[in-house]
Formats: sequence, C-alpha cells, structure tokens
Amino acid sequence: MSKILMALLLLAMCVQVIKPLGLPGLRQRRDFWKIAAFAIAAMMITVLVRP
Repeated sequence: MSKILMALLLLAMCVQVIKPLGLPGLRQRRDFWKIAAFAIAAMMITVLVRP
C-alpha cells in the first residue's frame, strides 16, 4: 500500500511541475515541494505505525 501511495505522490509532483493542479495551496508550479513534504510525513507515519 505504501508503494502505491508513494507512486501516486510522485506522479502528482510531476504533474504539478508540468501543469499546476489548482488545489488550494498548489496553484503554482513551485509548490511541488508541499507534495514532497506530505510524502515524507506519510512515510514517517507509516514507519512509526508498523509493528
């Protein structure tokens, strides 16, 4: 599941650089770092939750 999530987030970052998504907080091309920050946080939570 985490691999699928990371693939989707990577795809979203690529799309954001090419054509901004237009979501609140993601209206400019340079906002792709926000998706990357969310991806890192999601990975950290996944590592902490796993037994």
